[in-house]
Amino acid sequence: MRVSFHREYVIPLPEGHAFPMQKYALLHAMLVAERVITNADVHEPAEAEWESIALAHDPEYVAKLRDGTLSIAEERRIGFPWSAALLRRARLAVQGTIDAAVMAIESPHRIAGNLAGGTHHALPDAGEGYCALNDVSIAVRWLRREGFIGRALVCDLDVHHGNGNAVAFAADDGTFTFSMHGARNFPLRKPPSSLDIPLEDGTNDDRYLELLSTHLPRTLDDFRPELVFFLAGVDVVAGDRFGRLALTEAGLARRERLVIKEVAGRGIPLCIVLAGGYAPTPVRTAELHAVVFREVERWLGSGRFARGG
Repeated sequence: MRVSFHREYVIPLPEGHAFPMQKYALLHAMLVAERVITNADVHEPAEAEWESIALAHDPEYVAKLRDGTLSIAEERRIGFPWSAALLRRARLAVQGTIDAAVMAIESPHRIAGNLAGGTHHALPDAGEGYCALNDVSIAVRWLRREGFIGRALVCDLDVHHGNGNAVAFAADDGTFTFSMHGARNFPLRKPPSSLDIPLEDGTNDDRYLELLSTHLPRTLDDFRPELVFFLAGVDVVAGDRFGRLALTEAGLARRERLVIKEVAGRGIPLCIVLAGGYAPTPVRTAELHAVVFREVERWLGSGRFARGG
C-alpha cells in the first residue's frame, strides 16, 4: 500500500498543547515496524502550490496565511500559533492527500493513504479546529481540474461534523459529503452535508455499525462516485478526550473493514486520510490510527474479509 508521509508533518507546539502532533511520526514508525508498509511504499510529498490551494480557499484568507498576517482571533480559531513551520506542514499535508488520491486511482489495488490530512474544519475563508487548510476540498478540485475524476464521495467518520467540507461542496453536485458525527459535539453550527447522520453521546459499536452499514452502501450505489475519500477519524473510540462516543477498538476495526469492503469491493479508488484522534496519549492515538492500515493489509492479502467480519 502506498502512503504519503513527510517528517515535517510533525512540528513543535507550545508546551501543554492539546493536539497530539507526535502521532504522525509514531504512526509511520509503527506501520514500518509491523511491515504494514515498507520504506519503498512511502511517498514524500512536496508543498502544495498556492495555485492548488486557491482552488478551494478564498484569496484574502490565503494571503493572510501565506504572509503570516492572521489576527490573534483567527489564530485562536485555527488552534495553532502561526509559524512558517505550520504553513509548510499544512501545505505538505495537502499535497500528501492529492498525491495519495492519484496513487489510489493509478494503483492496481485502488487504495492509498496519507499519514495526515482530513482537515475537515477548514472553511473556504478561515481555518478552524486545528485545520488551517482543507486538504480534501483542495484535492477534489485539483483532481477534477486535471481530469482524474468527476464524482467524488467524502466519507467523513470523524466524530466531529465535517463543516468545512459541507460548506466547500454545498453547491457542488459532483461531490457527495457523508458525515457521521456526534450530534452535540463540535462544531456548534453544523451546515448541512449531502447526508448527515448525527449520533447521540455514548453510541456503541452495534448502533454505529448498524447506521453505517445501512447508509454507506446505499450512498455508493446511488451516487456512484469515481473516488472516495475516507476521513478515518479515531475519536469515535471510548476514552477519547473530545469524542463522547463509546466504540471499542474491535468496533473501530469493524468500521474500517466495512468501509474498505464496500468501497474497494465495488472497484472504487479509496484514499484514506487520518482526521482526528485524541486518545489519552499520542502513542495510543497512533495505535488507533494504525487499525485502518492493518485492515487494508488484510484486504490486499486476501481480496476479501471473512464472512461476518
